[in-house]
Amino acid sequence: MGTITTINPANGSELETYEEHDKETALGKVDACHEAFLAWKLKSLQERADIISAIGKALRDNKEELAQLMTDEVGKLIGDSRDEVELCASICDYTAKTGPDELADEKRNPDNADHGIVTYSPIGVVYGIQPWNFPAYQVVRYAIANLMAGNGVLLKHASNCTGSGLKLEEIFREGGLPENLFTVLLLDHDLSDDIIAHEKVRGVTLTGSDKAGKHVAEKAGKLLKPTVLELGSNDAYLVLEDADLDMAAEVCAQARLYNNGQTCINGKRFIVTEKIYDDFLERFVSRFEAIKTGDPNADDSDMGPMARSDLRDTLQEQVDESVEKGAKIECGGAIPDGDGAYYPATVLSNVNKGQPAYDDELFGPVASVIKAKDDEDAMRLANDSRYGLGGGILSSDTERAVELAKKHFDTGMVFVNVYGVADPSMPFGGVKDSGYGREHGGLGVKEFTNAKSIFVGSPS
Repeated sequence: MGTITTINPANGSELETYEEHDKETALGKVDACHEAFLAWKLKSLQERADIISAIGKALRDNKEELAQLMTDEVGKLIGDSRDEVELCASICDYTAKTGPDELADEKRNPDNADHGIVTYSPIGVVYGIQPWNFPAYQVVRYAIANLMAGNGVLLKHASNCTGSGLKLEEIFREGGLPENLFTVLLLDHDLSDDIIAHEKVRGVTLTGSDKAGKHVAEKAGKLLKPTVLELGSNDAYLVLEDADLDMAAEVCAQARLYNNGQTCINGKRFIVTEKIYDDFLERFVSRFEAIKTGDPNADDSDMGPMARSDLRDTLQEQVDESVEKGAKIECGGAIPDGDGAYYPATVLSNVNKGQPAYDDELFGPVASVIKAKDDEDAMRLANDSRYGLGGGILSSDTERAVELAKKHFDTGMVFVNVYGVADPSMPFGGVKDSGYGREHGGLGVKEFTNAKSIFVGSPS
């Protein structure tokens, strides 16, 4: 049994040290969560919704403390941390309002019975493995949906935001959630596989890399356990020939740099048609050069540090390899001197296939600008990826952009003339190596339910 020490990436100082759970303790917590589920599943949909609504209030009541903890643990701008807590509370509001209708019994008229009922029954304990980039939102996104569905919820959070996970456990209890129904497990990866294999764990959801997703899918699939996987991506934003270039540069810069450039649906590849390429690149680079990187608690900081120094080192290696293979640094591109895991806003041009900046996910504030022959070629390049989470289209012809999004963009989400992270009313998820399954949008509450058919005949 080891320990977890959290580090402030803005200055390298140690925050807290936590004892990991041994196997006996962890498995006992699974059993306790299952026992709590057996009572929770009998609550009415409205009873569950009322508690979820109260969790939303508890999140708002604890906004400052939770936001500061997230900023300290992963380096998010303090304003973004506050916005994240509010997003979590809005997910509770939305789920409490819509969940009872989404999960309500549906009447059918089968030929072989007087009538039929489709009921969405909870399946049991759902195990979530979550990353650090949104320490509260990633948890709330799957946990609240599954609690609404009547399931129990386990969380293995990223070790560098352990405190945020434990704080959420406190907040859920403050909102009136029964004890053990939402449980944080402090585990290493080997013990995590034992949790997946536990007979009382009925479903697994993971947000993380495609490598981690394949591992979890294999472990769960061998046991016929359903999974939802929200994995990485190298989302493409298309700047078409008719785009307003100032607006496009602004939206694309926001899409790349939001959350210190560490978001699965950040724009990462910016595909620009040849006709407007030079004009766009000039505007785009000027916005990156104006970014002030600094203390995430300071109001005048545009960007904080990356979450860990090792992640920054990996990003630098990807930049260096891309440059060795022909990419050009337009701005940034080097680790600065001084304390903290800071990395400058960086633009790479002359990005082509075979470079990490084209093929892989660069999880930090580095933008890859790619030249396309025309709009059709831009769409081809956008889909030339093993990933398919999100993407964007910048165009003055909104109707045409929407048609491209619907018929040609091979991703789970598309943003037209705007950048956004998530909204509880819209499905969230991807295709290809970006995973499968959906959260939010009325679909998330049903992913780990049993759509049970009941055929009802006359008793006489």
